[in-house]
Amino acid sequence: MSIPELLILAVSLSADAFAVSVCKGLAMGKIKFSRALAVGIWFGTFQALMPTVGYFLGTAIGGVIGRYGFIVAFVILTAIGVKMIVDAIRGAEEKASGGLDVKEMLLLAVATSIDAFAAGVSMALVEVNIALSAAVIGVMTLVLSTGGVYVGGIFGDKFEKPARIAGGAALVALAVKILIEGIITLNK
Repeated sequence: MSIPELLILAVSLSADAFAVSVCKGLAMGKIKFSRALAVGIWFGTFQALMPTVGYFLGTAIGGVIGRYGFIVAFVILTAIGVKMIVDAIRGAEEKASGGLDVKEMLLLAVATSIDAFAAGVSMALVEVNIALSAAVIGVMTLVLSTGGVYVGGIFGDKFEKPARIAGGAALVALAVKILIEGIITLNK
């Protein structure tokens, strides 16, 4: 996976965390940097951890899937992307209060990183550098989530739906690219 592709994946996977961060910002009222950063750290940490766990699971099952792993990666990424788009259109979202309660933040961090877990499984099937990938995804999520709190405090929920739709569309596009490259490689 190239650096531009990794950045697209990181931004796409960050879309849910960004959307929830916007809701956090809406609920917080006056935004303090330390509180915005705390939200970013929660989401960034889980967005880095979950694809790593998924990657190792994907590596364990990769031998079973063999040279057709790109099809599984395509299906997983497409499913994640389509779900993100459908949820955004339907208005489904993770609810967030303005607090930083450990239980609530843990639940939100896990809920917004399930797609990163699935992406990690697919990354194992197309052989990527998981340390670099997890770091980029985690840092991107930290930055976007911290900024999302400020966006929520300033602009409200105006950007939540478009961000989630764009993230889902980018994942579907990346899935199609992986499928095309896999078919080309298979036919060589």
